[in-house]
Amino acid sequence: MDEPASILCGIGLKPMHLRELLQPDREPAIRAAPFFEVHAENCMADGGPWRRDLLRLRERWPLSVHGVGLSIGGEGPLDEAHLDRLAALLDRLEPRWFSEHLAWSSHGGHWFNDLLPLPYDLPTLRRVCDHVDRVQERLCRRMLLENPSTYLGFAASTMDEGGLLAEVVRRTGCALLLDVNNAYVSAVNHGGDPWTLIEALPAAAVAEIHLAGHAVDRDAAGDRLLIDDHGSDVGAAVWALYARTIERLGPVPTLIERDHDVPPLARLEAEAARAAQLQRDAVVDRRRAAVA
Repeated sequence: MDEPASILCGIGLKPMHLRELLQPDREPAIRAAPFFEVHAENCMADGGPWRRDLLRLRERWPLSVHGVGLSIGGEGPLDEAHLDRLAALLDRLEPRWFSEHLAWSSHGGHWFNDLLPLPYDLPTLRRVCDHVDRVQERLCRRMLLENPSTYLGFAASTMDEGGLLAEVVRRTGCALLLDVNNAYVSAVNHGGDPWTLIEALPAAAVAEIHLAGHAVDRDAAGDRLLIDDHGSDVGAAVWALYARTIERLGPVPTLIERDHDVPPLARLEAEAARAAQLQRDAVVDRRRAAVA
């Protein structure tokens, strides 16, 4: 069977892998990972070897740029200087996707090295929509908004996460980055079902998927607590949830994230290949169902 053109499964780019990727004979070997993701805030210097190598990589494979510093859910206005730097970066790299998080990381001029949770209520909805509108206006592109991993809930919440994300899409026209690992981590931590979130999202708006590993811990009461640490292989439960997600959505560009204990490139490619195979299986199942 021919490979469907829409199956794209990539990996997060790490400097330690660049030399191997840029070898002249590398391209035929990387069918399993046909795009790469970089974090925007790591690429904002005006020059240097990292930027030069990214431009070389961009000549061969598509890029996805993933931001962590816009504080989309913050109470204050967006940092316009940061938006300007981001716009210049995107103009330079011309990525296929740009994404950010449904979270906040700044307040009163102070910045935190975390993606912090939000109450899911009307004030949050209005604020996030205003910020998404501003980002899309300034960047002249549709952004993807990612569901975060969370470890607590808010008594003030009057909406569920899926409902809020769906309404942001409806009001702003943005797309979604569905992090399946985050959905699983948050559901376990809150005693819920990750499928509740995934089922609530408008399928046509999901433009990219993230997969990652997580760590298992215990909270102060001794209950199981999952930590979204991107420090291990994708777990069996997340793979199963991903397979079910692809059955609903069809092929969606999927990225393997790994930020700690980063393995050799071949191991990350093997995970990307597994995601691609699950997508092929879902395509076959859909075709069979259509002719049954």
